[in-house]
Amino acid sequence: MEQKPARARIIDAAHRLMLTIGLARATTKEIAREAGCSEAALYKHFPSKEELFVVVLRERLPKVESILERLMTAPGNGERTVEENLTEIARQAALFYEQSFPIAASLYAEPKLRERHNDAMRELGAGPHMPIRGVAAYLRAEQSAGRVRPDADPYAAASLLVGACAQRAFAYAATPTGAPPQSLDDFAASVARTLLGGLTG
Repeated sequence: MEQKPARARIIDAAHRLMLTIGLARATTKEIAREAGCSEAALYKHFPSKEELFVVVLRERLPKVESILERLMTAPGNGERTVEENLTEIARQAALFYEQSFPIAASLYAEPKLRERHNDAMRELGAGPHMPIRGVAAYLRAEQSAGRVRPDADPYAAASLLVGACAQRAFAYAATPTGAPPQSLDDFAASVARTLLGGLTG
């Protein structure tokens, strides 16, 4: 069986280690060893661990940005309702946070790593504010298409949707079952339906 290219092996290894031991403890040396390459080879593809983390988020986790880009190109075209679109966004966002939270959680225990990480995010034009900005842009497009009330606040609505999805990722970990009370599909549909009341009612 043909071996994957080094870049793909490094991303796979980083994803595995970040999930199992966290971002703070996943050193570039360990990632390189797990990928079956040298640390120098890793740095050939990724100038820093923080940039590698961003690539893992973009390439190995559920994608929210691509959905938003697709929806913004043709809002109000009648093929799908705003509720259906918000349900799809909520589902993908909840999946993204569910899978990224175990990776990113260790950032908050390491102030210096968090600072480096935030600097890298700014340089790459990435960060936790981007999904909110993207959902708000989608809702403004729907406003222009006449499917969202003109006096609705797209930013507030986007913050509520994204915040609910992020909260779901860790809010139930300490409960006896460790599971949210709703399935992912029920949660996404419920959040979309509830939000829609303030956007179109």
